[in-house]
Amino acid sequence: MKRNWIILGLVAVAVVAVFVSGRWNNDKQDGLTDHQVAAQRELEEKLKTAPKKGSAAPAFTLQSLDGSKSYEVGGARDKVLIVNFWAAWCYPCELEAPDLVRLSEKYKDSVDLYAVNATKYDRLKAAKAFVEEHGFTFPVLTDADNVAGEKYVVYSYPMSFIIGKDGVIRERIEGVIPIEQWEKHLEAAIAS
Repeated sequence: MKRNWIILGLVAVAVVAVFVSGRWNNDKQDGLTDHQVAAQRELEEKLKTAPKKGSAAPAFTLQSLDGSKSYEVGGARDKVLIVNFWAAWCYPCELEAPDLVRLSEKYKDSVDLYAVNATKYDRLKAAKAFVEEHGFTFPVLTDADNVAGEKYVVYSYPMSFIIGKDGVIRERIEGVIPIEQWEKHLEAAIAS
C-alpha cells in the first residue's frame, strides 16, 4: 500500500514537472528572448481589447500624404468606410493594392477608402512611389506617430476595417482576401 502512494507521488511530481517545463518551453519557443516574450504577451493583452466586429471605430485624425488635408475617422458618416493599414515594403500590401483600386472605383458612390500608411515604420518617399505605381486615387493618410495603428492594434500589414455608416466596425480583415470576399463584406455593410 505504501508503495502505491510512493508511485502516485512520483507520477504527480512528474506531471507537475512536465507542465512547468512545457510552460517554460512555450515562452522560450523558437529561442525568443525575455524581451520578445514580454512583447508577445503585451500584444496578446492589447488584442483582447482591440477593435473588432461590432465595436465602435476608434476616432483619429490624420493628414494626407501630401499634407494638404486632414481626414477624420470615428462616428457616423454618409458612406461606409474602409480603413486600410499598409506599408510600401509590405509584399502582401502590393498584392492587395490592385483590388483596393478596383473596389474604390466600383463602390465610389457608397464607400470611402482611406489608405493609412504605417509612416512610423516606412519611408515617405517609398510610400509616395507605391501610391503612384499602383494608381491610388483615394485618400492616402500618414500615421507618423502610429496613433491610428495603436488605436486599431495593427500588428501586421495589410490590415483593414470596414466601418458602417453608423461608425461601427463591420469587419476586421487581417491580411489579403479575395476581391469577391471584399465585395460580399461591402455589400452587407452598404445594405445595413
